Amino acid sequence: MRAYLDCRRSKRNTASALEFEAHLESNLFDLHEDLISGAYQPGRSICFVITRPKTREVWAAKFRDRVVHHLLYNHISSRFYARFDAGSSACIPGRGTLYAAQRLEHAVRSITQNWSRQAFYLKMDLANFFVAIDKHVLFDQLARHVHEPFWLSLARKILFHDPRMDVEVRGRPDLLAKVPPHKSLFNAPSDTGLPIGNLSSQFFANVHLDALDQFCKHQLKARHYVRYVDDFVILHESPQHLNAALKRIDAFLPARLGARLNPTKTILQPIDRGIDFVGHLIKPWRRTTRPRTMRTALERIRTVPDADTFATGNSYLGLARQASHSHHDQALITNALRKRGHTVEGKNLTKVFRKHP
Repeated sequence: MRAYLDCRRSKRNTASALEFEAHLESNLFDLHEDLISGAYQPGRSICFVITRPKTREVWAAKFRDRVVHHLLYNHISSRFYARFDAGSSACIPGRGTLYAAQRLEHAVRSITQNWSRQAFYLKMDLANFFVAIDKHVLFDQLARHVHEPFWLSLARKILFHDPRMDVEVRGRPDLLAKVPPHKSLFNAPSDTGLPIGNLSSQFFANVHLDALDQFCKHQLKARHYVRYVDDFVILHESPQHLNAALKRIDAFLPARLGARLNPTKTILQPIDRGIDFVGHLIKPWRRTTRPRTMRTALERIRTVPDADTFATGNSYLGLARQASHSHHDQALITNALRKRGHTVEGKNLTKVFRKHP
């Protein structure tokens, strides 16, 4: 029941949640019986494509299966969170994009002694991360800390389930064709890749990359290290030290995790040129919203239907407020909303009001 309540949060009015709730007691009882007897098998998935911030596949499991994901997560996540490095974030309670941006900003101020001396950053990204995850390596990582046979068996069943065997593809075929082949789960080996969109995949990804966190902190002795999903940054006073760290990470990833770096997204630069990370740009004395995000925000506010401008405007104002120096960006957003006929709270530029009928 707890897993069901967690699963329906913010999704209670979706068709799948309403269908499950219509016969809630019998659905939960049947699910419980299947789990206890070992008869439970994951069902059909829905695959669709999103285009923002980039074109990618999203896989949505049935609501019944999402309840099971929450059940497993609720039972085993705390034992992993207790050992995760403080620099890791994403899909960890209290550690979202704002946490990652603020932690990196704090690390930058520390290593530069409040911007009074030069330091460098090494920013890296894993190539095709979710599609390239080796399930056998990941299961071994889970098995080191999940010793109860029932929960380990359930984790195995969720992890090794191949959603391509029973999938409903929704949306326009031309959008699906725009997903690069090497980024599509349809083209991955059966024992490789996690479906983007499930709670289990997000949690499993953090378990998988904990090995990278521990390597960077304990083997490389990285004092200033921040990771958000598969994007991670190391700070140091010496670019030679960071180059040496890059070589060791480049060797560690394929040997230990079967992963590799994306060379086109590996950056080594002085910190004062600015670090673009989790939608924020960290520069001397200020942290602002990424310019590309602002351009997207203004374009969407200008073009979305009237019925959507209220929600879109409040969403982007909330995003801009996360930056420490955001007044200019908030003013740009509010001016765009005023041109669409909305009124904006005038003192702090934090709220959009609905149009008068």
